Amino acid sequence: MKLDSNRPDFALQARRQNWEGMRQLKASTWVDLLQLPNPYSFDEALLLCPVSEDEWLVWIPDHGEALLHRRQFRY
Repeated sequence: MKLDSNRPDFALQARRQNWEGMRQLKASTWVDLLQLPNPYSFDEALLLCPVSEDEWLVWIPDHGEALLHRRQFRY
């Protein structure tokens, strides 16, 4: 498949798709971690705030704050 980057709405379409998923996520929401940061930490994280379109600052009990990519947790 060839991408047509000459289309005027090419960048906007990709950006809209990413932000659609971000709208579902809200700060103060608990999410399930797909991989534990250490063997003693909880398997859930509290979303604190978005850092970018695909990353969130989270708090993990018995670990502390961490920066996670969206593919590292399930909501």
